[in-house]
Amino acid sequence: MITAGRDLYDDPRFFEGYRRLRNAESGINDAIEIPAMNRMLPRVAGTAVVDLGCGAGGLARRLADAGAAHVVAVDSARRMPALAIPHPRVRYLRADLDELTLPARSADLVVSSLALHYVADYAGLVRRVAHWLRPGGRFVFSVEHPICTAADPMTGWRATDDGALWPVDDYATEGPRTQNWIIEGVEKHHRQVATLIGVLLAAGLELTGIDEPVPGPATLQSHPHLAEHLRRPPLLVLAARRRPVDPAKGVS
Repeated sequence: MITAGRDLYDDPRFFEGYRRLRNAESGINDAIEIPAMNRMLPRVAGTAVVDLGCGAGGLARRLADAGAAHVVAVDSARRMPALAIPHPRVRYLRADLDELTLPARSADLVVSSLALHYVADYAGLVRRVAHWLRPGGRFVFSVEHPICTAADPMTGWRATDDGALWPVDDYATEGPRTQNWIIEGVEKHHRQVATLIGVLLAAGLELTGIDEPVPGPATLQSHPHLAEHLRRPPLLVLAARRRPVDPAKGVS
């Protein structure tokens, strides 16, 4: 089994397969996830941003190009800098998200693109994110939809006499899941939608947005193979914020 997050992208077989997949620009990242994240993100001009699980740094660079003052782009994989394009306002940091520490109230925006389903201690990370955010700061992230991660193992579409069906089983049993994706034995963590949202609220954050994006007509015209995602949402995108300072109380 490939350990979630830390070891996965340093596996040479996975890394090469992932590189080919992203270069093709035909998957859900470019066609579904990036537009959904863009709809949820606040204005970033002049902000301090942290990108958790930055991968090759695409989101970090887009935010810097949109005017972010600086972006700390964090990933645990040694191989990812090989894909990253340098940017004067992006600083790449190699660190495990389960262990990452940053100064309190140092970020206006924390983002994560399809990485938090690799994190074992989601609740602990969210508490740290809340600690890093300044009053009014935002947290926007995407994960694989819990409908997709529920079954163990994550077998994907199953052929039946009535056609291909997506199995949803063991939804309430949270924890590690295995999946054959690019290579065999990839480990991810399944959590219910209620858990993903409830942990944000328990950390003192306010939920400001939720989306289950699917491909629209224009996307399907150029990427017809993505039509299967109309049958079940592939992604969940959540947005939250730390409460702003209350002028009457002088505290956040």
